[in-house]
Amino acid sequence: MNILITGTTSGIGLKLAQDYLSAGHTVHCCGRNKPILQDLVTSFGERAKPISFDVQNRADCLAFLNALPELDLVILNAGICEYIDASNFDAASFERVIRINLIGLANCLEALIPKLTAGSSLSLMGSSSSYLPLPRAEAYGASKAAIEYLAKTLAITLGKEGIHVSYIAPGFVETPLTDLNDFPMPMRVDVEFASRRIRQGLEQRQSEIHFPKLFTGLMKTLSLLPFGWQRFLLTKVLMP
Repeated sequence: MNILITGTTSGIGLKLAQDYLSAGHTVHCCGRNKPILQDLVTSFGERAKPISFDVQNRADCLAFLNALPELDLVILNAGICEYIDASNFDAASFERVIRINLIGLANCLEALIPKLTAGSSLSLMGSSSSYLPLPRAEAYGASKAAIEYLAKTLAITLGKEGIHVSYIAPGFVETPLTDLNDFPMPMRVDVEFASRRIRQGLEQRQSEIHFPKLFTGLMKTLSLLPFGWQRFLLTKVLMP
């Protein structure tokens, strides 16, 4: 397959790129850490196609991505996480997270949707935080909730053209990003587990790929409760 993945210089994106390259696919590896991109080329040769640009820059996205050939699979994975103290709300932090996670993704979509044809797949990286309102995740959770909505609308509209769209909602995964967290992360999995689960889900053309199932299943179950109950339970558990 001819694959494009954003955010391939760390965490889940890097592992996905390595695993798809190891399986013999061509991967357009997008990221801003040029030494790691070069390491992928050194390890996997010409099947690794490095592309370095800032997803926040629409002109750069279009310039670098418009020149690509048709793609069989696109995984839009690039993103950041910053936590907010609601009592001292930081609008700059909120804007930064939304700009990278959501607007950056939209910039990529503008260039990449035309590269997809009937039978190809598009996958958007979200988070299980989109299922429930979590303290301190005002910016991150809002960006991922928007991505979930976007993925589902694209699944309807692009599905008419034979393009499969999926939403990925991991729980906690061991990455440089989550290593910065200062709170317990129940059922955290490694990037090997995450990559395997995502690749299996994409191969099976699942509309929603969430894991680990025990954790994300609990999140999804709680999301079915009335908001008053959610607020009571989450306040008791997360803000005792």
